[in-house]
Amino acid sequence: MGDMVYRGTVDYLADEDLLYSVNIAAALGRPLLVKGEPGTGKTMLARSVAQALDMPLYIWNIKSTSKARDGLYVYDTVQRLYDSQFGDRDVSDIKQYIKLGQLGQAFLSEKRAVLLIDEIDKADLEFPNDLLWELDMMSFYIPETGETITARHRPVVIITSNAEKELPDAFLRRCIFHYIAFPTPEMMARIVRVHFPQLEEKLLAAVLESFYALRAIPGLQKKPSTSELLDWIQALVIGGITPEKLQKEIPFLGVLLKKNQDFDLALRRLAGGRQAEKTRLSWN
Repeated sequence: MGDMVYRGTVDYLADEDLLYSVNIAAALGRPLLVKGEPGTGKTMLARSVAQALDMPLYIWNIKSTSKARDGLYVYDTVQRLYDSQFGDRDVSDIKQYIKLGQLGQAFLSEKRAVLLIDEIDKADLEFPNDLLWELDMMSFYIPETGETITARHRPVVIITSNAEKELPDAFLRRCIFHYIAFPTPEMMARIVRVHFPQLEEKLLAAVLESFYALRAIPGLQKKPSTSELLDWIQALVIGGITPEKLQKEIPFLGVLLKKNQDFDLALRRLAGGRQAEKTRLSWN
């Protein structure tokens, strides 16, 4: 990576371990596999690296139907058939029907690029293994044209996973691994300050207390994440919610919780907490 060192960006706060992992992966030319629960900034990491190092960013969003070749190239047979019947193009030139995927485009980028392979665990189990050659050798062959695409510059490859399924050992051996833990209240306060520098200190303290108390409720199917916290703060500011009100209730709970079961569970827990507090006060 030469003299380019990733140190984070103004809007993305990374701890020293993550900075170290990014720079080592880039220097070694190894993919960086990033795991962590949703909302810990895995996807935003790639954007931050590209911004900090002034590199183009290519994003390959993985779906359950994704195949490894999709990221290399797509052969548009439908358009070729259409042109052969109704068009005036020379359909014998197959190369014009080859469209490079995100990996192929990153390989041919004029500058060293950042390639994000987002949520690789959504694909089937063979998907990671099908990319081993391309990520090792930084080239792939297009049999339809007899052309080999070779990377002009080895891209910085960042792969994210929500750990929905285990990845193959052969794939894991080729990656630098980093787990992004959910931010502590102290780190979260710094993150919030980046987005809401004028937020009242008392309101910030009340927000974080309520947020982490909500995440600590046993049985939640989907704990609220950082992005939902930021949306919630925006709603609180717009609604003119005071720190005192937050100590009694959690307004706009639907911004934080997205599943009916979690919503009902939280309401029961909050109602129980308020009843317990009333009982405690009545005995004093």
